[in-house]
Amino acid sequence: MFDEKKIIELILKNDRKAQKELYQRFAAAFLGICIRYANDKSDAENILQDGFIKIFKNIKQCKKASSLTSWMKRTIVNTAITHYRKNLKYKFNRNIDAIQENRFAEKKDDSDFTISELMGVIKKLPRGYRVVFNLYAIEGYKHKEIAKLLNIDISTSKSQYSRAKKIIREKLEILKKVPVF
Repeated sequence: MFDEKKIIELILKNDRKAQKELYQRFAAAFLGICIRYANDKSDAENILQDGFIKIFKNIKQCKKASSLTSWMKRTIVNTAITHYRKNLKYKFNRNIDAIQENRFAEKKDDSDFTISELMGVIKKLPRGYRVVFNLYAIEGYKHKEIAKLLNIDISTSKSQYSRAKKIIREKLEILKKVPVF
């Protein structure tokens, strides 16, 4: 059984086995969070590693063992936001390998989409839209919190979220109509 209080105590003593156990228990779930904010899997893995370093260094800030998971999740999200801010200067640079030709996909028989398809559409959003969409729709942050985290106006957060939803709807409509070859 996973005892959060015991894990915190051991990590405070720099117990490597406890760190490894905590990492193995949460890495896959937190990588999923990181992927939503990153440009690619490699970026997401870097965010994850940075996040766990912060978790291990600052675990004493986690006041209650019962809130360890939510505290760690917030740390991972904040690490992803910091990574996003640091990389804003590269926002107009594109990796030549990332540019692909549009390909025809299978036509949908109904309006349901797989998680992979939905995440693919979200992943293709412009980076600012994607970050705001993830924070608001998936992580549950309020626009006021997003504005503070990203150092933008509340109205900017709201408009980017609205535009992200519009783009997602348009892309899903296109995906639904793509013919089978």
